[in-house]
Amino acid sequence: MATFLSREVCPTVKNILLLDSEGKRVAVKYFSDDWPTNSAKLAFEKSVFTKTQKTNARTESEITMLENNIIVYRFVQDLHFFVTGGDDENELILATVLQGFFDAVTLILRNNVEQREALENLDLILLCLDEIVDGGMILETDGSIIAGKAATSSNMDDGASLSEQVNVKWL
Repeated sequence: MATFLSREVCPTVKNILLLDSEGKRVAVKYFSDDWPTNSAKLAFEKSVFTKTQKTNARTESEITMLENNIIVYRFVQDLHFFVTGGDDENELILATVLQGFFDAVTLILRNNVEQREALENLDLILLCLDEIVDGGMILETDGSIIAGKAATSSNMDDGASLSEQVNVKWL
């Protein structure tokens, strides 16, 4: 007989967003069907950015509610980090996911957390997102483990970065 995990045992994440200082996408990943189209996702990102842009979430994470979702967020330089969960999720767990993502990105960017560096290392940031959450289920929250796994995955193709691998396939 199969045993099913209850929502309390297995918290879920609806999306992880990394936006720039104008609210534009740097790296995003959705794990929920709440936003079925790209335009719905972009509208949600704009709403999140508009609601949070005037806050001072630079020293520590902040929490807000939007459209029956809990959003935990933090700003560093010109990057805005967001983790979204349902209104029944535990804010501390969402904050732990955010901290893990932030720590992994900080390690990957060698403490130079800014948009230009993030775009140059976008392949590693996207791999970090894959290491943190899969299908909405939280896999890892330790930033050093996340960054290590992302770096290991990136080096599997004779040192070629993921962006180089993708560009070769598109040619």
